[in-house]
Amino acid sequence: MTTDTIRTYDVIVIGAGPVGENVADRTAAAGLSTVVVEGELVGGECSYWACEPSKALLRPVLLRADALRMPGLGEAVKAPLDTTAVLAHRDRMSADWKDDDQVAWLASAGIELLRGHGRLTGEREVAVATPGGDVVQLKARYAVAVCTGSRAALPDLPGIEELRPWTSREATSAHQPPPRLVIVGAGVVAVEMATAWQALGSRVTLLARGDALLPRMEPFAGELVTERLREVGVDVRFGTTVAAARRTEDGEVRVTLSDGGRLVADEILFATGRAPRSEDVGLETVGLSPGDWLSADDSLTVAKVPGDWLYSVGDVNGRALFTHQGKYQARVAGAVIAARARGEQLDTGRWSAHRGTADTEAVPAVVFTDPEIASVGLTVREAERAGRAIDVVDYDIGQVAGAVQHRPGYRGRARILVDRDRRVVVGATFAGPGVGELLHSATVAIVGEVPVDRLWHAVPAFPTISEVWLRLLETGFRS
Repeated sequence: MTTDTIRTYDVIVIGAGPVGENVADRTAAAGLSTVVVEGELVGGECSYWACEPSKALLRPVLLRADALRMPGLGEAVKAPLDTTAVLAHRDRMSADWKDDDQVAWLASAGIELLRGHGRLTGEREVAVATPGGDVVQLKARYAVAVCTGSRAALPDLPGIEELRPWTSREATSAHQPPPRLVIVGAGVVAVEMATAWQALGSRVTLLARGDALLPRMEPFAGELVTERLREVGVDVRFGTTVAAARRTEDGEVRVTLSDGGRLVADEILFATGRAPRSEDVGLETVGLSPGDWLSADDSLTVAKVPGDWLYSVGDVNGRALFTHQGKYQARVAGAVIAARARGEQLDTGRWSAHRGTADTEAVPAVVFTDPEIASVGLTVREAERAGRAIDVVDYDIGQVAGAVQHRPGYRGRARILVDRDRRVVVGATFAGPGVGELLHSATVAIVGEVPVDRLWHAVPAFPTISEVWLRLLETGFRS
């Protein structure tokens, strides 16, 4: 049944993940009436099937890896992890897949929630199919923000539906470790889930089509992760992928590899990329192609749709597929929507509140493996491809006193890229236990365009791993 009454709001947000929540928070705080439409759990992928549960699985694994190398602790932690306790911790961190707290937060922020599947039906119009079978018609005075995120992209493999493979959702929410797990992929999901499930009792085989793990990062990052995965028993294979796979009547997964090899597993995880959740949000009604990335400019406006009313925020626009970056975009989009609603001119300055500059210049990322990997800005490959003149400085983090204190036998590496003409940092990558906490300093240096000569005066405390900043400067720019 379709309701006759059209509900009108200043802003309609489709999708109540962290991105949609943040857009709505900004527009509601600006005094704009805002409704959020969500067909699943409020809190989205990050809260229930990605960031929160995956890090809850990995944190005990990484703590134990550190403790095993620490005098006085190694013997105490030699026993396997308590898998039941780790999974219970994961469940708590995922709020047991209930969104009551996040629904309450929306209400406290003055944001209305409408449960159901939202689709564009025309300019500033959205129809919502509710769980009860009704269709509610919505109209926006100023803006519609599509914040529907992304989903796992499965390969075009014959019989994949009958195979019932894992995606990142199943990998982060499984209730027990599969005895034998095949992971297909070389990126962040692949290496993090290999790290977690191997430690929790699975025998893991990791298949990479290319010749390296984490291929979008500096090569040494993938090399260190590969070395450690193999040390703990993961069978890492390069130059191969799945040619065919089927699930037998007794539940086994039988895999034929592209190199002719064969594997038998209990589960198979495809960690082979992401695709936009844009196939069923009514893009065709505003002249766009369903299923494509919903491209947005630096103000998060969908420029291909006239009128400056349609916004694409977070993963669905393909700009930078990270929760923190989506929330950053949400802050920008919220400010843009509020400014336009007030009739104000946008500030188009490079680092203004109305421009998502960091999406292209300073996107931070942490891979929670052993060792941890952290990066922001350009890699050497990206700089060369862009024709940027850079100086590259490397340092062995294991030589820093704070790293030795962190744990004996510390293995890690740091790299910064410095623009040769402007003398500012434009990229940084750190590999080693605990380096995720180094990342924000690098991000600040890049966004702030801090000259190398000024960085000399940012004195790191001794003995901390952050002393690597001083060593990098001494190595590359000693007077």
